[in-house]
Amino acid sequence: MKLFQDYKKRFNLITFIVLGFVIITPIYFLHAQSAEEINQKISQRNLDIDYLEKEIAQYQNQLDDIGKQKNSLNSSLKELDINSKKLNANIKVTERKIENKNSEIKDLGLQINEKVNTIDNNKNAIALEIKQTNEFENNTILESILSKNKISNIWKDIDTMSTVQNQIREKIIEIKNIKTKLENTKNITEKARSELISLKSDLADQKKIVDQNTKDKKKLLAQTKNNEASYQKLLKDKLAKKEAFENELRNYESQLKFILDPSKLPNGGVLSWPLDKIYMTQLFGKTEAGKRLYANGTHNGVDFRASVGTPVKAMANGTVMGTGDTDLTCSSASFGRFVFIKYDNGLSSTYGHLSLIKVYQGQKVSRGEIVGYSGNTGYSTGPHLHLSLYASNAVKMESRASKTCNGRTYTMPISPVNAYLDPMYYLPPYKQ
Repeated sequence: MKLFQDYKKRFNLITFIVLGFVIITPIYFLHAQSAEEINQKISQRNLDIDYLEKEIAQYQNQLDDIGKQKNSLNSSLKELDINSKKLNANIKVTERKIENKNSEIKDLGLQINEKVNTIDNNKNAIALEIKQTNEFENNTILESILSKNKISNIWKDIDTMSTVQNQIREKIIEIKNIKTKLENTKNITEKARSELISLKSDLADQKKIVDQNTKDKKKLLAQTKNNEASYQKLLKDKLAKKEAFENELRNYESQLKFILDPSKLPNGGVLSWPLDKIYMTQLFGKTEAGKRLYANGTHNGVDFRASVGTPVKAMANGTVMGTGDTDLTCSSASFGRFVFIKYDNGLSSTYGHLSLIKVYQGQKVSRGEIVGYSGNTGYSTGPHLHLSLYASNAVKMESRASKTCNGRTYTMPISPVNAYLDPMYYLPPYKQ
């Protein structure tokens, strides 16, 4: 008798757990689409994605070729057109991935429903077997003897009850196993939903960058009136403004006092690449006695080839100390759109010439997290990513009025000259 009471308690507990899980589990799949149909559509979209990615690679090869050509109005316009095609192809890829993720969630919903139904069927079977057990318990062996049942029938009933006990035990074990699988499926579903949210965010970013690319083309045509001579004059004016601004900034930074303590800096190789694909186009500083040093008139960072819309990632864990757009106060003279990050390892960096900023001041970021997208803002003769690196205890966001910018105030990272560091020492080994 006690044995069957234990079964009842276990059955009631399992029923409570299962029902609780079913209540909090959303039903994602409400129409009669089969798992096979879902997987067929996913496979077809994957073929589309493969085709589009090959198309994107072709556009990138064209952009690389343009980057090697002499800077002209025709090459700039062509670059903007190819960038637009590449960005739109990226949008299509993201849209296919979103459709696939939705289909994956529906397929997981089918699996959840199937497991819930199996649990319900087992619950009903256990309830029926417990009912049969109660009926047998109510009809005791003594009552069976008094009712003149044969002893053989009594033993047969006892054997039957033993079989029922085993069936109950097996179904309870099966319910526990299915419940574990149900929980795993729910976790996978939640992960898929998180990935779906990320893809939708990527899609929104890509559409913003396409719009900006279109505006850049219209602006360039308006500035040059589609005339090569006007374009070359525009480049010349931008270069003069950039050099004047940099001289003004470096003169100020050269006056800042800072003693670099190497013991407060990490070892080499502690940073990860800011881009998935690395091709360096300009090194840091100048070479003196076999070392790369920064001085006035030299490059204060490294440049990487990166077409418009390429994701730019944090190189380590850290905090965003500032973001901005120098074009708003001094067009085409400096970083353009930038992100300034202080890492937890004693280093800080600025990413320049971005097309879109994804983070905000004070935000904590993790290594590999997307903080923006590469672009062609600020002083830039073509899309690329500029990376400056500093000793953290020397650099800070600062606002200053600029004579070059007609007295307007710019805000950007400012550092003593000797606090600029060669990023390549702290990045992974690089081979061109």
